[in-house]
Amino acid sequence: MKLGTLTVALGDLSFDNACKFLAENGVQMVEIGCGGFPGKAHCDAAELLADEEKRKAFMDTLHKYGLEISALSSHGNMVHPDKAVAKAFDDDLTNAILLAEKLGVPVVNTFSGCPGGSPQDAVPNWVTCPWPDDFSQILEYQWNEVLIPYWKEKAAFARAHGVHKIALELHPGFCVYNTKTLLRLREAVGPEIGANFDPSHLIWQGMDPCACIRELGKAGALFHF
Repeated sequence: MKLGTLTVALGDLSFDNACKFLAENGVQMVEIGCGGFPGKAHCDAAELLADEEKRKAFMDTLHKYGLEISALSSHGNMVHPDKAVAKAFDDDLTNAILLAEKLGVPVVNTFSGCPGGSPQDAVPNWVTCPWPDDFSQILEYQWNEVLIPYWKEKAAFARAHGVHKIALELHPGFCVYNTKTLLRLREAVGPEIGANFDPSHLIWQGMDPCACIRELGKAGALFHF
């Protein structure tokens, strides 16, 4: 195990200064935001994909400070009911996967996303209970008509580009927010789906992080911590 951190918290520093600071404080691995909610302060995936020299300079900075990349992060809602919003997040995730392939990074972190409650909705609808029946119908639509088809396609894309670990953060507000929903999507989509484990999101849902670790570990679905 190696100690790592998400560099987004140091987005006001240059990439070089952020890496220098982290290395001086004992960090060995970095999770780098390259799109979506984490932003692109240290890594614009589209820009690095288009320029081999910039990719080399990016990696040279990491090597200078003895750091490795644990994951690229492009958290977003790729199944947002607003098609323009969904496309922007999806483009960022696609570029993150392609950059991971170029850099040999094994894990891409993101959210599962959350659709609307029907094709007519304009905003996401996060449902956490199956009754009254309206909610069951929403979940049926979200999972079977939107979420599973999207992730089957995206997992196949990642697999074709040598990325075999898409780590979803279990976060309230998205369809995958606990161990049960993560394992449900993994069963429906395939072994490319796993967890980016942040205990804080589970603690405030009243879940025992140790029990969650055991459950996900038993399934081989713990990809990033």
